[in-house]
Amino acid sequence: MKYIRLGGLEVSRIGLGAMSMSHAYTGAGTDDAESVRTIHRALDLGVTLIDTAEMYGPFTNEELVGRALKGRRDGVVVATKFGFMSHTGRASGVDSSPANIRIAVEGSLKRLGTDYIDLCYQHRVDPDTPIEDTVGTMAELVAEGKVRHIGLSEAGVATIRRAHAVHPVAALQSEYSLWTRDPEAETLPLLRELGIGFVPYSPLGHGFLTGQIRSTDGFVDTDWRKNNPRFTGENFQRNLHLADEVRSVAEEAGATPAQVALAWLLAQGDDIAPIPGTKRVERVEENIAADGIVLSVEQIEKLDNLPAAAGGHHDEAGMRLLGR
Repeated sequence: MKYIRLGGLEVSRIGLGAMSMSHAYTGAGTDDAESVRTIHRALDLGVTLIDTAEMYGPFTNEELVGRALKGRRDGVVVATKFGFMSHTGRASGVDSSPANIRIAVEGSLKRLGTDYIDLCYQHRVDPDTPIEDTVGTMAELVAEGKVRHIGLSEAGVATIRRAHAVHPVAALQSEYSLWTRDPEAETLPLLRELGIGFVPYSPLGHGFLTGQIRSTDGFVDTDWRKNNPRFTGENFQRNLHLADEVRSVAEEAGATPAQVALAWLLAQGDDIAPIPGTKRVERVEENIAADGIVLSVEQIEKLDNLPAAAGGHHDEAGMRLLGR
């Protein structure tokens, strides 16, 4: 496993997203023992970045990660997030007020079974709290030793710049993949200007880019993809072609579609650490093997020129939370 830097934080080039183990996807929460084995296998293969959040479950995913890391905490970069849940009674739910941050971080520390969080993200920008107040509180937590590095998720470029002026931001976590190219125009150039690392979530398009999803019939009703625009109606059928194109490149490269999608992301720069999510050992082994795949110039060009995915990558309510 190769390692890169997110700001001042060294992490494995490929991380592990833990959300699907407990939240929002078909099969979530049905086999915690396999999820723990998956985390352990990732660590054995050199992964150091494990990503969770208080809202996954809610709360149960942090507890799961905490159990999995018991006795193995040293050397692991634990990332979690606050701000999608309000502990202060705010009706909107999105809450990055100073009081809420402190309550959230204390809860995360307890559930994770640790006395510090390596990378603490604001999950979504709170329009009712100035980013300077949010980051100022996070900076206080850094000074207190409860947080080591701070991050933002799905923040807009103006907010990122304002936040970084208060305290160095180590990483931005936003969706980025072969079918979500939004960060390329403005966000990635700004991150590189400021020396901020990038952590793409859903680098496999919520599983679509693996080529394994040909129908949504197997999704349970609580699977958030049931109502995702890219997984419904004509959009789904159109996007199958995109997945087929990734499979075509994978056959040329002697790899799986998932590995090709990850290898393309890794080829975008040495400041990018995707966090593919899985709850199965075999999948984490497959994903991590992407670190050793080098795509040809022609293959990268073919992937670069894939058509845009049909449909938004979140529903209307979710899209309103992005880029603020």
